[in-house]
Amino acid sequence: MRPDTPAAHTTEAERLLRTAAQYPGDREPLYLQAAAHLELAGDRPGATALYDDLLSSEPANPHLIRALKAANLWEYGHEAEARAIIEGLRGARPSDAAPWEIAAETLEAHDELEEAEATLTQAARLLATAPDDLPHATRSLITTRHRVRRMLALPHDDWDTLADRLHTAAVPLDELHDPKRLWSLGSEDPAELQAEITRLRSELGTYRTALSRPFPVAVLHWPERELDELLAAYPELEAEYPTYTAHLTDIEASLRELAQAGTPNLGIVRATVPSYEAFAASESTHPSNADLLPQYATTLAARARATTWPPARGAECWCGSGETYGKCHGSDGHERVTFRPAR
Repeated sequence: MRPDTPAAHTTEAERLLRTAAQYPGDREPLYLQAAAHLELAGDRPGATALYDDLLSSEPANPHLIRALKAANLWEYGHEAEARAIIEGLRGARPSDAAPWEIAAETLEAHDELEEAEATLTQAARLLATAPDDLPHATRSLITTRHRVRRMLALPHDDWDTLADRLHTAAVPLDELHDPKRLWSLGSEDPAELQAEITRLRSELGTYRTALSRPFPVAVLHWPERELDELLAAYPELEAEYPTYTAHLTDIEASLRELAQAGTPNLGIVRATVPSYEAFAASESTHPSNADLLPQYATTLAARARATTWPPARGAECWCGSGETYGKCHGSDGHERVTFRPAR
């Protein structure tokens, strides 16, 4: 059951922190989830302490953590510090859309619409350079930018037009982002209220689809050294992994097959022998048991270890070769996989 009281959120945060102690390799995503629950519980100083704890080490996503920390700080009276963090983020020019969007939405939430729009525009210039192949996070960013610009009554530009084109819901973005919609919420006319409910349902549809799976359907990838170590220790698994090249080929083929069957939200998880052995021990079975491999992949994905497949155009291939995906495992004559939103 999803927590819905401050006490339940605190309990969930404590559970996540215990899990982080058990799985130190997953500490960062688990701490971020715990911090979110502390914020919902009203313990904003406690959430800040978790963000600071992460930042004191060498986190994988420092910009994201700083953006979340800024949003949290502003909510309990530390506006100056939050502004300084956001300004620092803009200067750092993150290559991921999430920190930009969190920073902009923090500004928007505190009526700093011009600054929010400037932040989102700076991000769009940096990230939305290939409009025909934008990652989901970048699409979300330009949609947020469309909303902020609509509230500022600014004319459409190329990115607003792109946001309109990428929007697939029945209600157009201009209508969804119309500031006058807020006025209808105070109406006593049932017809107006019903129209607003319809709009809100349309707006939330995309989020329901995106959140319909808590983690991707993931395929296991053993880097070459890890695979050599695995097979040296457990030769019984050679039937699963005859060669490293075959292993890579099987990964790409499996993911393409899943995509063609309509499976959404696909990902790849990187395996290591120590992690696999620890998982086998936790399941009270021997690592040579091949039936354990898909369970291990699912567990890694559930612990936020999956990377999205297929990679964005121009991104490095998932295999670690250093080549772009289009020149590596995406270049063997197959059409690039694209996903259509579920209806």
